[in-house]
Order: sequence, then structure tokens, then C-alpha cells
Amino acid sequence: MAFRWYIVHAYSGFEKKVAQAIREQAVQNAIADQIEEVVVPVEEVTEVRRGKKIAAERKFFPGYVMVKMELNDATWHMVKNTPKVTGFLGHGGKGRPVPITEKEAEAIFSQVRDGIVHPKAQISFEVGENVKIIDGPFESFVGLVESVDEEKSRVKVSVSIFGRATPVDLEYGQVEKTA
Repeated sequence: MAFRWYIVHAYSGFEKKVAQAIREQAVQNAIADQIEEVVVPVEEVTEVRRGKKIAAERKFFPGYVMVKMELNDATWHMVKNTPKVTGFLGHGGKGRPVPITEKEAEAIFSQVRDGIVHPKAQISFEVGENVKIIDGPFESFVGLVESVDEEKSRVKVSVSIFGRATPVDLEYGQVEKTA
């Protein structure tokens, strides 16, 4: 059997339900041996909600599901007719989907592994933006962002202490944007 990776376009927000439905329908239709893997590529991100750092998942490709399967009439029609699936990405001859290469699939999974090892912060600050410090010794101080280090998820904030502008180096989770 020639298992290849195909990209399936699904309604955004329903990727995990589509992946589960494909797995279940493969079992019901007795073609589970022709579907090797169904994956929704996600990465871990760190978000700040109400001043607390929270680990969350972010989909790499919203609206897409990866399916490693043997393409034949049964698998093609089963996936294509799964609820919330709008079709395959890429069309070859006779309207058949075109698989991605193993190299392309490995590049996607490599990005997923990197995202898990080094979670990305879902927050962005800009130089010159007003922020309020919500944690640490300078809690409740308001200051101006002087620099942003996205690699380390840190900001340098200028706060007024005893009438003098003082730079304070803080983590993203220690500040929040002011309205």
C-alpha cells in the first residue's frame, strides 16, 4: 500500500471534529487499514489571560487536516463526503487530490516539534505603548514600552520612580496593555 499525505480543507474551528469523524467513518466503512494517520497540526503557545500565563494550543493551519492514506475510490469518497469537509487541497487529473511530498510533511511536523519545545507567546507589545505592571515589585506602576525582546518574551518598560524615568526589564506575563 502506498500511504501518502493529503491535505483536507475543513470548516475552520471544526478541524478536530473532522479528524475524529474521518477516523470513525474509516472504521465503519471497514477501510481503517487504508487510513494510516489523521493529524491536526497544533503548537503550544503561552497566552496571558487576566494576568495569568496559560498554555494553549494554536492550529498551524486553521481549516486544514492532514490525512495519511492510500488514495482509492473508497477513501477519496469517504473523506470528501465527511461532514464539514469542503474538499482536498490541490487537484490532479480527474479531480483527484495531489499528495504533498514526505519532505513537505516532515517540514510541517518539524515546525510542530519546535513549537512544543519552545512555546511561543501569543502577546505582542510595541515600542511606545502604555502598559500597566501587574506582577512583581513594581506592581500597579504604569509605564512606556522602550524595547521588546520577542525571542525571550520580555519587555523593557520605563516607569517613573521618585520623579525619574527608570527602565525595568519584565516578562510578558508581568505587564498588560492599558486601554
